[in-house]
Amino acid sequence: MEIDGNMVDQLAHLARLRFDDAEKESIRQDLQKMVAFVEKLKEVDTTGVEPLLHIGDAANVLREDEVRGSVSREEALRNAPAADTAFFKVPKVIKK
Repeated sequence: MEIDGNMVDQLAHLARLRFDDAEKESIRQDLQKMVAFVEKLKEVDTTGVEPLLHIGDAANVLREDEVRGSVSREEALRNAPAADTAFFKVPKVIKK
């Protein structure tokens, strides 16, 4: 798979990023190296190798959930800088 400038532009658009020409070329080269590495991994013979689901045998130790008192919705909205009925008002961050 060949990474070209159009693909970098498309990925930048999806990520809402902007790059100058030098940055775009550097990113294109880095992505090309990553794709080449993954393609190289496809050549490895994994016949008879069990899939590895976790790196180690460690397991998460979680505490039991317990119900505790919390701030009510009304109190949270009352303390908010801007609210509308049952929702917090926040500035718009995505323009489109």
